[in-house]
Amino acid sequence: MLKLAMMPLLCGCVLLVDGPAPAQEPKPDCKAPQTQTDMTICAGEDLAVADRELNAQYQATRKAVKARDIGAVTADMKGAEELLVKAQRAWIAYRDAECASWGYQARGGSMEPMLISTCSANLTRARTKELKSLAETM
Repeated sequence: MLKLAMMPLLCGCVLLVDGPAPAQEPKPDCKAPQTQTDMTICAGEDLAVADRELNAQYQATRKAVKARDIGAVTADMKGAEELLVKAQRAWIAYRDAECASWGYQARGGSMEPMLISTCSANLTRARTKELKSLAETM
């Protein structure tokens, strides 16, 4: 019978010899992806870039509408920041649902994630432009 003090040591040994580490996959050429996997990876990376740009613009726009609220002369002229937050949350729900419906063209297939990511990136870029325009009018 093994003593309890030896159990962690045995478990650790099993984990160390469990198998070789997976090889690092080469990064796909997103200018000319060759496989569906590459296209899906590239679409995901494109969405990540678009999402970072959206988040940066959202913060800038939120700062602009907050400044407007602070400078409002009367209480009924305040509330722009609250409405922006509410609108952004609704937009995210819309984008996710809209792009899930685009993915249905290839439901269950290897293209589905790529279609969703591509749709999401396109809508995210459009939203970024809308937020920039809103900030410029504040």
